[in-house]
Order: sequence, then C-alpha cells, then structure tokens
Amino acid sequence: METSRHYLMDNKVQLYMRPNSPHWWCACSLAGRQKRATTKEESLARAKDVARDWYLSLMGKYRSGEIKEGKTFKEASARFIDEFETITLGQRSPIYVEGHKYRISKHLDPFFGDMVLPEITAGKVQDYRIHRMKTGMSRIDQLRKARPGDSKFKPPARSTLHQEIVCLRQILKTANRHGWLDQLPNLSPPYQASTKIAHRAWFSPEEYKKLYQATRERAAHPPKKQWKWACEQLHDFVLFMVNTGLRPDEVLRIEFRDVEIEKDRATGETILTIKVRGKRGVGYCKSMPGAVQPFRRLNDRLRPMPLKAEGGAPKGAAPANAKPKAHLVKPEPTDLVFPNTHRELFKDILNELDLKHDREGNPRTAYSLRHTYISMRLMEGADIYQIAKNCRTSVEMIEKYYASHIKDRLDAAAINVKRPRSGAKSTAKTNQGSKGSRKNGSE
Repeated sequence: METSRHYLMDNKVQLYMRPNSPHWWCACSLAGRQKRATTKEESLARAKDVARDWYLSLMGKYRSGEIKEGKTFKEASARFIDEFETITLGQRSPIYVEGHKYRISKHLDPFFGDMVLPEITAGKVQDYRIHRMKTGMSRIDQLRKARPGDSKFKPPARSTLHQEIVCLRQILKTANRHGWLDQLPNLSPPYQASTKIAHRAWFSPEEYKKLYQATRERAAHPPKKQWKWACEQLHDFVLFMVNTGLRPDEVLRIEFRDVEIEKDRATGETILTIKVRGKRGVGYCKSMPGAVQPFRRLNDRLRPMPLKAEGGAPKGAAPANAKPKAHLVKPEPTDLVFPNTHRELFKDILNELDLKHDREGNPRTAYSLRHTYISMRLMEGADIYQIAKNCRTSVEMIEKYYASHIKDRLDAAAINVKRPRSGAKSTAKTNQGSKGSRKNGSE
C-alpha cells in the first residue's frame, strides 16, 4: 500500500513511495499519457528537487517535439484485430485472420508498437522494410546464426513483405477512421516499383499430353491393386480440371447435384454447367466438351463406403483402431465429386515425368491445371473477358499472369507492317519519264 502523496508544480507532479521500496517515485500526465520514474532518493527534500528537474526536462522534450501526443501503434493494432475479427466473421477465412495476428505480434508490434501514430511516416516504413530484409530470416537460419551475405541467409519473400505492409496499411486506416491519425503515410516502395513479369506454372500442350497419358496408364495399371480407384480418380481429376479451369478448393466443394450435362445452344456441343462455390462466393462455370466423359465416368464409378452398424460403429468385433471394411456403392447426388485431390499420387507422377518444376523453377501443383486451362483458352483465341467471367477472376489478373507469355496473343500481321518506299516510287517515275522522252525524241 502506498504512503501519502505530495504534489508539486501546481499539482502537476505527484510524489509517492511504493510499498517495500525505500525510494520516492514521481509521476505526471503529459501528452495524454501517464509518466512515472523513480527519484532514487530516500530523502523527501532531495526527491522533490529531482521530481521538479524530471518534470521540466519532460516538458522541454514535449515542446521541442521529441514527445508526441496521441495513441500508440500497439493500441491501434489491438483495435484493428478486434474490429477485423468481428466485422469479417464468416466472410474471411480464420487462417487469414490468424495470419494478421501473427504478423502484428511477431513483426509489426515489436517495431512500431511504442511509436505514437503521427511518428509513423514513409521514412519509418522504409526503415521497417530494411529491418526485415536484414533480420527477417527464418527460425532455422536464426539457430544457424546466418547473417546477410551468408549462403544460409534468406530474407523474406517479396509476397511476405507485401502482406505485412498490407496489414500495416489496414491498421493505419483503422486509426484514421477513429481520428487518431490525420492522414495515411505513403506506403509504396520507393524502388523496384516495376517488377518482372512472371507467369504462373502451367503445362504446355506437349507437357499436358505427357501428363494425361501417364495418369491414364497409371489408372489402367496401378502399382498396387488397392490403388486402382485412387488412380482412376486422379486421371479424371486432371482431365476435369484442365477442361473447366476450377480452383482446387472449388473442385473439392462440388457435389454431383451441382453439375449438369447439357447441350450448348451457341456451339451445339455437349458441355457441363457447374455451380461453383469457392473464394469468390457462388458462381457458374461452363466447361469444355472434354470434361463430359470424365464426369460420366466419375458418376458411374463405384466408390468405397465403410460398413457401419446401426449404432454407427463398424460391424464385427474389430478393435477401435482397426480400419472398417468397405463395400462399393454408387455415389449419391449429395456426395462430393472429388473427396480429395490425391496430392501425393499427383506429386509422384510429376516427379517421375520430370514435370514437378517449370523452366523458371516454379513448382507445379493442382493449381497449375487451372493455369493450363486459361493459357490454352488464350492460345485458341478465346475472348479474355469471357475467360475471366468463367474462371471467376479479373481481366487484369489474366493479362498480368497469363497473356504476357502466350505467343498467340501477338498478331504478326499487325506488327510487321511495312511502309511503302517513297524513294523507289520516285525513281521508277523518273525512269519512265526519261524513257518516254527518248522515245519521243527518236520519233
């Protein structure tokens, strides 16, 4: 329990003693925040002199601008997390919210936390980028004591740093909405604003042919008999993805009742109309004719279902950790078309074919099948706006990541235009005129 308090400087400074401490402490309110310090004095008279000097030094720093008034970044980040998690409930993935929490606690708060919001300028943001590039190594690198210039040192990826700046911008916008910050600083990077154009990993027509031939062979002759159903599913998965352009998370949500086989009025071909649920909400996709036969095989293929007793437990007296026996049944309309993507099997086939990475070293995944669909549609001359609508993305994204590396997007007839040579024409006219004059003169 504290002893009696003494007030100095027109009650602006308080002098008190903490329990179990022989020294006097002083406190004051400055710039909207409470300041405390120990006088390191046991005598009340000497403690009063120290408290007066301490208060006057703080006032000098405050008037010179060294101490600024306002909310700190840590308070703004806490308010942002509270708002973001509440307002976006059900609209944002919990993983995305947890990612913001991690960036704030591990990187942003340790650097900006004690700063008053007006102190965060474009220069401070640039200092943060430099700090992350120099010290932003992984935990393994920290254990190995890697440093900039070492072969083991690996700075954060450009996308990682971009996500942290996005999180920083959202925190500052929260502070601006509440009136804690007058205006947002410029957060754009001062250098390397124009980055290299990089395309996403996809399969060229020759590589795609090599891939589906390998999956077809694996489905016909699986390494093990019990893998036959999985190999057949993977083959149809590859064909279905390249002929629809769905995202892997979208294809994992599709049920048989979401897909209809119909005849397209414009082309007269039989295609699939798919009701898609994914990161962009609910939308529709019209497939290529090549997706119809794989879907029919998926609909007709029997799939294993575990035998369960009436109580829900597997039949028989098998132990609890034993796998229940399965029997083959036809899929129901509410069943998923693809219960899983067979990631490991797909990776093994890519490694066997030496297709795991493209020329730039980008790894190929199930997402590469979507990129293959978009690239092939562009190569065939499809309208880029219609592709964007069918793939539930934007024209800008397709222009940036796909159209830039498709050679068929360039029109040689429009590029290789030659202007007629004016000098050759005048020379030809001069020669014709001299011949005519000689002819007239001879006559």
